[in-house]
Amino acid sequence: MKATIWHNPKCGTSRKTLAILEETDGVDVTVVEYLKDPPTRDKLAQLYADAGITPHQGLRIRGTDAKERGLPDADADTVLEAMATEPILIERPLVETDKGVALCRPQDVVLKLL
Repeated sequence: MKATIWHNPKCGTSRKTLAILEETDGVDVTVVEYLKDPPTRDKLAQLYADAGITPHQGLRIRGTDAKERGLPDADADTVLEAMATEPILIERPLVETDKGVALCRPQDVVLKLL
C-alpha cells in the first residue's frame, strides 16, 4: 500500500504518525515536508474533501497568526489561499492512502487508513 504523509519533522504527532507508517509491513511511505514543499491550493482542497473535513478544520491555530488574520471566520477559499501561501497554517499531519485521507491527530487515526 502506498501512503503519503504531509509531515513536519518538528511536530511530535507528525513524527509518531510517520513511525506508525514506517513500522507497518507493506506500506510504501512518501514523506512530503510540507513547509519546504507545500501542497497547492487545489491539492489541499482535494485532501480536505477526501478527508470529509472543511479547510477550517484543517487550519492550524496554535503557534500561528491565524486568529489575528481573521482566518477562523474567513471563507473556505481565503483559508485555502492562506494555507497554500503560508503552509505553517496547515494542521498536520495529513495522510493519504488508497483507503482515504485523514488529519491524523491523534496519531492513531492513521490506523484506519492502513
